[in-house]
Amino acid sequence: MSTDGPDGEEPDSGIPQAGGIILRMLLGTQLRRLRESAGVTPERAGYEIRASRSKISRMETGHVGFKARDITDLLTLYGATDEQVRARLLAMAQQASRPDWWSQYGDILPGWFESYLGLESVSSTIRTFELQFVHGLFQTQDYARAVTRLGHRSAPLSEIERRVGLRMRRQELLTRAAPPRIWSVMDEAVLRRPFGSPAVLRAQLHHLIEAAALPHVTLQVVPFASGGHAGASGAFTVLRFDEPDLPDVVYIEQLTGAVYLDQRPDVEHYLEVADELSGEALTPAASRRFIEQVAKET
Repeated sequence: MSTDGPDGEEPDSGIPQAGGIILRMLLGTQLRRLRESAGVTPERAGYEIRASRSKISRMETGHVGFKARDITDLLTLYGATDEQVRARLLAMAQQASRPDWWSQYGDILPGWFESYLGLESVSSTIRTFELQFVHGLFQTQDYARAVTRLGHRSAPLSEIERRVGLRMRRQELLTRAAPPRIWSVMDEAVLRRPFGSPAVLRAQLHHLIEAAALPHVTLQVVPFASGGHAGASGAFTVLRFDEPDLPDVVYIEQLTGAVYLDQRPDVEHYLEVADELSGEALTPAASRRFIEQVAKET
């Protein structure tokens, strides 16, 4: 008997359609709420599943996988007897154990960026500021190849191509059925800095013009003529979500890692900076004309 719903769609199970990392975070949040409502300490919960307090902490923050037996034992300890609730959380745990599409790139994918891919995949809004590079979601293959070589000078060609392939796969986000709203502001230096040949940069600029025409994409440029601006400290991304259990996250990439900020004061500060940058930048229409002019000069 088919389990498909009408028109071949999966029936609504009440489980968010998200990657494993995100599902673990959501499940962990719900387990923490149940534990706190029941007045159970992390130490007591850990003892119940033959584990430590730190194991409970890692479970509740989504940093480890879940065993069905542990989930069942914890739900019983927390007094969660509703069969629908228990079935839903167990189903989430099972779905969270399935590999995400980027798992095939595990040999080149650092753990700190794997978390970003999970968050990006379920975001409803992505706001970015770029100071040096075109954002990865808008890079052409040749431009991405030139940028990747810059950061991995000693890597063999096969590894470079896999890294470029990962970046291109990420871009499927732009054309999926319900893409996120993307609002990207960039410094003029992004358009001027040559990566690869002039032809590579010129093609990249034309690709940006095409991306700007997408209904869910807004691109703006802060020209040199505007002087100093609020984003002088560096590039950043703010990810926002429709899922109420996921707080907004600020992502700041560094040379050998990344910083994730989800405390409300930090997020509010970066959103204010994003708003300031948008106000200092050319309008979307003027930005598109500006990119066209730079492409002619390249």
